[in-house]
Amino acid sequence: MFASPAETTKSTWVRITIRYLLATIFCAAFGAVYELFSHGVYAYGMLYAFIFPLLGGVLPGLLFMKGNGKILAGTALQLWSFGISALTVGALFSGALEIYGTTSRLTTVYWLAGVVCLLLSVLTALLLPDHADVKTVANP
Repeated sequence: MFASPAETTKSTWVRITIRYLLATIFCAAFGAVYELFSHGVYAYGMLYAFIFPLLGGVLPGLLFMKGNGKILAGTALQLWSFGISALTVGALFSGALEIYGTTSRLTTVYWLAGVVCLLLSVLTALLLPDHADVKTVANP
């Protein structure tokens, strides 16, 4: 779910958006099936795990496709993708534990890692120069 720093095409954002859309559909289906077999026990983490790839991947992808489509830095996009993945897995894992009837302090690591990566992604995108206009051997 990342691209090289020199890519500026809208097809890159189309691919990224489709991947996040598939992740959103998978999380929603996984949560629905898990809740179906949970014997009436519901967990908010499991129910709403699809929100992270939807709001963190599909929505920005659609916005960037409408705009100029530039990717500021490959590192920022990779950190963003990891942050969304960590939050999604953390929600699914904490939901599964809640349905099972237990908790773990280690689930906070997912939330912390996700938020830190999202913040680092924003800082990287703001502080690193725009690499989209750099001419390379592959992009003369």
